[in-house]
Amino acid sequence: MASWTALKICFLLFVCVIMSGSASTQQLSGQDYYARRCPKALETITAVVKSAVASEARMGASLLRLHFHDCFVNGCDASVLLDDTANFTGEKTAFPNANSLRGFDVIDTIKSKVEKLCPGIVSCADILAVVARDSVVELGGWGWQVQLGRRDSTTASLSAANTNLPAPTLNLSGLITSFSNKGFTAQEMVALSGSHTIGQARCVTFRARLYNENDISSSFATSLKVSCPSSGGNNNLSSLDVTSPTSFDNAYFSNLVNQKGLLHSDQQLFSGGSTNAQVTAYSKNVGWFRNDFAKAMVKMGGLSPLTGSSGQIRTNCRRIN
Repeated sequence: MASWTALKICFLLFVCVIMSGSASTQQLSGQDYYARRCPKALETITAVVKSAVASEARMGASLLRLHFHDCFVNGCDASVLLDDTANFTGEKTAFPNANSLRGFDVIDTIKSKVEKLCPGIVSCADILAVVARDSVVELGGWGWQVQLGRRDSTTASLSAANTNLPAPTLNLSGLITSFSNKGFTAQEMVALSGSHTIGQARCVTFRARLYNENDISSSFATSLKVSCPSSGGNNNLSSLDVTSPTSFDNAYFSNLVNQKGLLHSDQQLFSGGSTNAQVTAYSKNVGWFRNDFAKAMVKMGGLSPLTGSSGQIRTNCRRIN
């Protein structure tokens, strides 16, 4: 009898452990996550994105990049949006982000609007995920079903931002390793790199390629040297996709085949290595690229999200409650 009582107690304790852990480990939900608690949330986000991209097409690339730089640093938890505090230094001043990430004001506008609709319901991390999808759609890409239910972190990591985000100087092996560390295959890495079919980069990130590398079109390099001299002009911008910089198409891959990749890491995808065939295929079939990109974005949006009782729903995306 005593042993049976002990067994029941052990079973109940086991159930309690499982139930207590489930709140913080539950999976993300579908697009209807806010259907009852904030039914106008998604349309409100989309409306702001439409307006922002219509005013400046480059903003679409910036908003997409925010989501990427968030998810690759300790998961999709909106840590990238936090300003520095007395307790921690945020991610905004990390080398890959400083004087580079933008679009924070758009996120602020969205958050303000959804807070008026339904206070304390929609997380900043979910906003980033939806904004990334909507930005791609506005620039001609294909949409995807964004999984929802993320919560926001209460801290950020400057060191993780400096080490986890792939650098524009990486070789192919480094790129494959960097993405593999986050659970992505080399094929998914190539698809996600196609985000560089929109957006711009600063001279300081590709100067070495212009003046020191041989796998670059001479005419392309010459045209870029006008705005990116061998010294000075570090913040001068050039389009990552010289062909159609504000259209989410497959021109980025065609550019790589023609040795017109802006960043060293871009051209590495077509440098005689294992990813050459995929780049060539994407350059010939925009549908294949857009489909693979959408699938990879769903996967990226699921990187270590905070759910259940973990984290919080920030009232202001720039600071914890």
